[in-house]
Amino acid sequence: MDKFLQAIESVNGEINSVVWGAFGLLLLVGTGIIVTVLTKFFQVSHVGLWFKHTLGSMFKKDVIKHSKEKGVISPFQALCTALAATVGTGNIAGVAAAICVGGAGSVFWMWVAAFFGMMTNYAENVLGIFYRRKNENDEWAGGAMYYLADGLGKKRGMKYVGKVLAILFCIFTMLASFGIGSMGQVNKIVTNVAQAFDVSSLSSVEVFTGVSLYNIIIGAIIMVLTALITLGGLKRIAAVAEKIVPFMVVLFVLGSLTVICVNYANVFPAFKAIFVNAFKPEAFVGGGIGVVISKVVTQGFKRGVFSNEAGLGSSVMVHSNSNVKEPVKQGMWGVFEVFADTMVVCTMTALVILTAGGLNGGVFNAVTGEIAAGYTDATLVGGAFNTVFSWGNIGEKFIAITMFLFAFTTILGWSHYGSKAWEYLFGAKTTVVFRIIHVITVIFGAVLTSSLAWDISDTFNGLMMIPNLIGVLALSPLVVKITNNYLRREKKGENIEPMYNYDPEIQAQEVAHKTEE
Repeated sequence: MDKFLQAIESVNGEINSVVWGAFGLLLLVGTGIIVTVLTKFFQVSHVGLWFKHTLGSMFKKDVIKHSKEKGVISPFQALCTALAATVGTGNIAGVAAAICVGGAGSVFWMWVAAFFGMMTNYAENVLGIFYRRKNENDEWAGGAMYYLADGLGKKRGMKYVGKVLAILFCIFTMLASFGIGSMGQVNKIVTNVAQAFDVSSLSSVEVFTGVSLYNIIIGAIIMVLTALITLGGLKRIAAVAEKIVPFMVVLFVLGSLTVICVNYANVFPAFKAIFVNAFKPEAFVGGGIGVVISKVVTQGFKRGVFSNEAGLGSSVMVHSNSNVKEPVKQGMWGVFEVFADTMVVCTMTALVILTAGGLNGGVFNAVTGEIAAGYTDATLVGGAFNTVFSWGNIGEKFIAITMFLFAFTTILGWSHYGSKAWEYLFGAKTTVVFRIIHVITVIFGAVLTSSLAWDISDTFNGLMMIPNLIGVLALSPLVVKITNNYLRREKKGENIEPMYNYDPEIQAQEVAHKTEE
């Protein structure tokens, strides 16, 4: 087993260095910048609009009402399922890992990636709704594979390029669902639960190097729970997500605010450290522009993408099942999704780590880059909570429970993503085969080392990102056209035909339905 894991680590390292090299990072941030500029900074210039149609409409009947249509979910369920997949270990352990490797400055680059990522996610969702179609089960099917094949593929000389990229995207999505959507999440659950709720009689029994019997038992329990939900399909996943996600996000934010308020004197120094170290890393990271790029910027972007998934083309696969007809309306949920995930939840995590016990001590020393004894990036946030909730290690237990909820819902969301990729390649009737395979991979997360689980997830993210972003870039003028069409109708009151779908037949049906409403 040890030699097998070493071989995986070696191969993964080679691929990772390519997909997360200069090309991958430039493509990721460049796409967000281009879409932002083309839409005239939509996330800023229309901030009131997208807040009104997301957070401001959260309790409206047409947003939260369940649909009786087969395979269709409400916009709120789509958001919760997408957030279930995005708000995961990346928001806790991922932020901690970025800070441990790249220092406080990596948080700034997470913000930068998120700011432009809002518009990348917006574009993905707009294209997802516009190019979606009904599958053989008469359910909506959408995602990057469809706008690659039917959007990019319809451009002159790009027919086969679009189809090949669509197939590659599906393959990478299935692999990513085993990494970011299974093994990486389970690994962090096991690490935190095993430390916070130790059972010495089980944890003392070593099955593999560094893997205890307790780890495997926890992994097996998660595997059973995953099977009970994911094998029921999207409707069951969405029903669970809409109940758990709001609760877990509010719970974590309230807990984080408590820790931050107790350490209020360290808040401004923490923000200073974030901005200063973003451009001038401390000695433990090393000086020089090369190290700034490789350590601080790269960590910020990688962990940012791992956290909010903007650029992966993942959440569009659940947003496409929404009963919303307007591509722009669902696109605005994509903007809010990245905002809530990174700007709110990840920032809370970073401030908890940097303020707990002081920047020059506590659980993490921002000056020396040293982690307090007994902690790793996976358990750092739990240690920070323990500085305030110390009685009976309540803080650590709180984070272990939060991590379980965050990570478990991510597994559910990514099961759907992987199944949609499988559906595109092999048909909707066979998706149960993928769900069974995905459930089985859960146990592997319990036996991988923490660093390897993260590295594999990073690699699959990068592989998935490349074909998707090529499609978003090529179709960005269309995104602008659809956006302007919506703004002319909704803000200027012009009587023009809406742009709902690329397929004339579906377009006519959607227009007819809208007229009847």
